[in-house]
Amino acid sequence: MTLAAVQARIRDLFGAKDARRGIEGTFMWFMEEVGELSAALRDPAADPENLTLEFADVLAWLATLANIAGVDLDDAVRRKYGAGCPKCGRAPCACAAAKP
Repeated sequence: MTLAAVQARIRDLFGAKDARRGIEGTFMWFMEEVGELSAALRDPAADPENLTLEFADVLAWLATLANIAGVDLDDAVRRKYGAGCPKCGRAPCACAAAKP
């Protein structure tokens, strides 16, 4: 699946419910899923299948937020990262310092 296909799939599956919930409620669900992913990443005994599904949940809720906000994720990623690193313009990034 492409990023555009993921966003369209989430819109098709949940778009009406998501629109009723609104951006604030949806953002809270997104943050809950990010928390679950964080917990799974920190757990050395985490089930790899659960970790995989937590990544899928975070992506789905991000797509939901983008849908509600009217943002095309494929376009956004292409515009921000399509030409390389947003700071140095190179691929791979050649910036001296990495974020901790």
